[in-house]
Amino acid sequence: MTETQRIYHLSHIDLDGYGCQYLTTHAFDNPICYNANYGPEVTARLEEIVARIEKDKVASQTPFEALILVTDLNLTTKECNWLEKEAIRIGAKIQLLDHHATGANAAERFAWYYLDTTRSATKITYDWLKEHYGFDPEGSFEAIVDAINAVDIWLENDPLFEYGKVMLGMISGAKEIGRILFPDQDRAFKLSMIDAAAKRLHMPEAPIVLDDDLHAIKKRFFRTEKNDTKDNLVAAYVADMLTAQRDRLTITYQGHKGILGYNVGSASLIGNAVMQRNPDYDFYMDINNRGNFSLRSDNRLDVSEMAARIGDGGGHPNASGGKIEGFKDSFVYDDIKAFVQNHIDTIVSDN
Repeated sequence: MTETQRIYHLSHIDLDGYGCQYLTTHAFDNPICYNANYGPEVTARLEEIVARIEKDKVASQTPFEALILVTDLNLTTKECNWLEKEAIRIGAKIQLLDHHATGANAAERFAWYYLDTTRSATKITYDWLKEHYGFDPEGSFEAIVDAINAVDIWLENDPLFEYGKVMLGMISGAKEIGRILFPDQDRAFKLSMIDAAAKRLHMPEAPIVLDDDLHAIKKRFFRTEKNDTKDNLVAAYVADMLTAQRDRLTITYQGHKGILGYNVGSASLIGNAVMQRNPDYDFYMDINNRGNFSLRSDNRLDVSEMAARIGDGGGHPNASGGKIEGFKDSFVYDDIKAFVQNHIDTIVSDN
């Protein structure tokens, strides 16, 4: 990468997608990463990238070339047309590296759309980085790339297939951090696990070693000072993040301040930890993509009454839950927060 180039990297949310970003975070200095599943989230993330490039170009004291890198995601021709027009408008280049056959039509129409169905996206990205940036001349990343490739395109006779299977479950089961609410931290967690897997790949009985070590690998990421159970370490880590970003996450109910999480989970552990860290807040609320919510307090607000009013729910004064009917999910946290706050305000004003 030249000194005047910045990488904006969008990738999928499975092992192959994060494998691509594992490589770019080693190949480039501080690439700006995003992740998306298929469907409307792809468009939402591309819009974020375009807006981020525009903002960065205004703020930068020196001109730079922006490269939008998309990996392990096939775009529709409509998405490609939009992205190409936006890239021209903001002065950015595009490179898409993918292996899904459903992108064949788009690949034929756009020069920046590279498609190869015989390799995983991680393998394609690795070869692309080697060719264009001289990445990994000693081949240090080749084995982990081959392991991801073996499982992603399902090469059952490959000697690294079983190791790839363990990594596949390792990433799909990594739900400790909310991806939408804390995307950077969630990505860092998953890339740290891929890095730990790379260090164990050449050990005897490597798939078993990695499988046995996964619990300790996760704990190591969340541990700050003293050791504790994984649940407690995760709760402390997430509660610290919620507290650090509480201004962005603040909602109100009848003059009471609360912190709103999205798909965080573990409401009892994390909610209580949040209340301990924020004595000036009255409640903690976590809502999932279906509109189900949990409420926690610490003798500062009767959340059973709040749950009953905003979601036909109930429970205990310090621990309750319910469901917001007609909840409108989004891939953008600010939209979720705005919906919840508007729902609360409407309920309160009606009553």
